[in-house]
Amino acid sequence: MRLGRCRSVALIGVQGAVVDIDVHLGGMPGFSLVGLPDASLYEARDRVRAAVLSSNEEWPLQRITVSLSPAAMPKRGSHFDLGVAVAILSAADEVPETATAGVVFFGELALDGRLRSVPGVLPAVLAAWKAGLRRVVVPEPNSGEARQVPQMEVVGARSLRQVLAFLRGSEIPDEPAEQYVAPPAPAPVDPGLDLADVAGQEMAKRAVEVAAAGHHHILLEGPPGAGKTMLARRLPGLLPDLSTEESLEVTAIHSVAGVLPPDRPLVVRPPFADPHHSATAAAVVGGGQIVRPGAASLAHRGVLFLDEAPEFARPVIESLREPLENGKLVVSRANSTAVFPASFLLALARNPCGCGNHGSRFRVCECPPHSIRRYQQRISGPVRDRIDIYQQVEPPSVTEIDAGLGRAEASSAVAQRVAVARERQAKRLHETPWKVNSEVPVGYLRREFPVAADVTAPAFEQLRRGAVTARGVERILRLAWTVADLAGHARPTRDDVLDAVTLRLGDAP
Repeated sequence: MRLGRCRSVALIGVQGAVVDIDVHLGGMPGFSLVGLPDASLYEARDRVRAAVLSSNEEWPLQRITVSLSPAAMPKRGSHFDLGVAVAILSAADEVPETATAGVVFFGELALDGRLRSVPGVLPAVLAAWKAGLRRVVVPEPNSGEARQVPQMEVVGARSLRQVLAFLRGSEIPDEPAEQYVAPPAPAPVDPGLDLADVAGQEMAKRAVEVAAAGHHHILLEGPPGAGKTMLARRLPGLLPDLSTEESLEVTAIHSVAGVLPPDRPLVVRPPFADPHHSATAAAVVGGGQIVRPGAASLAHRGVLFLDEAPEFARPVIESLREPLENGKLVVSRANSTAVFPASFLLALARNPCGCGNHGSRFRVCECPPHSIRRYQQRISGPVRDRIDIYQQVEPPSVTEIDAGLGRAEASSAVAQRVAVARERQAKRLHETPWKVNSEVPVGYLRREFPVAADVTAPAFEQLRRGAVTARGVERILRLAWTVADLAGHARPTRDDVLDAVTLRLGDAP
């Protein structure tokens, strides 16, 4: 009886758990795999055998039993290949037992023994580090991603032969690099997108600035060509860089989704996701047969933009309620539940009606009243109630365009004000779990940073009129704090609250 052991990591959502790969050799030739493996893991038997033989190693002519523990945890993915191969060779005394102790193996094997890159390396390495392991072997294209975890020794290998040479302490053979094809990663936000390109629209620009400063959800409404999409696409450029903790968090999501290119192993800027209106709920919130994060999670710590929002299927819009409230998405399947972070800034753009001309100063709307009402109600009341800012966007006049040419404020200037406002929030909330005003419960603000009743009176007046709900009052008060932070006020003034009411309702109170 001979035994071999090494370690890998199982991924459920963006969370990883260390898995022991135990191999037993003995009895008539055969191969069995236990421990809730999925179909791709069942196929590992043939991949591993071919890779071992192609690497000029002996395949044990005995029954091979591979156990993945904890046995009750579902195991998915081809990244277990490398660990299974090393454990089998360790059980056959081809690899020293001491060489695999404390090492985590993560990678898919090609039939000729090459190591192929796999998704989810960063969360896997983070899980190994949290478990007290300090050495990991990964495919070479994933090594840059793995090295984002400090105090972790990363070995990037091109083939099983190189891994075995490393474990045996012998000279590592030279191998040709894998011809890596970059995944279809979301393109980084174009740095050339500048608010200075948007003519006029001073009120809309102010709304976008407040949204960026306090991480407030925003809805832009106006006829086609008014500039809604231009404004929304320039929103990420106003946000500050991600902190180290946020960068690792966002990068882990992109890694699990398989959209992290090797030349950008760390996401440092807030991401931007803009799914097409024909996208399914699984594409937006995550899911599928193999659970993967959707656009909402890929926009974590950044901006999720839904252009022509009423054209999205109603279940897609309704599925955003949970992340808008809790900043996370829970995707449940029969044998597992994955939790994906989804704390994004939601930007919606919509036309006022089906033809887009309702309320236009220049064109005539041909939609009947009931059609206009039905179109606007495609975004349900509960979702609308979770939007902080409503802004009407009108096409700029010729005079506004002429006046704005060459004199509009650049994104860099607005971003500086946003950064100062974020610093004020960080200082005020430094001992709390919250980072921006939109996340803070109003009860905490009232206890720790009380504001006089006559100052907040305009918000409660809207509640008495029925213009907003109780949740709407909370959002007005949080907006008032952001307006105050941008103005440099220690506490919101009455004018700040009036400004917040205007931003919330879309018109003067």
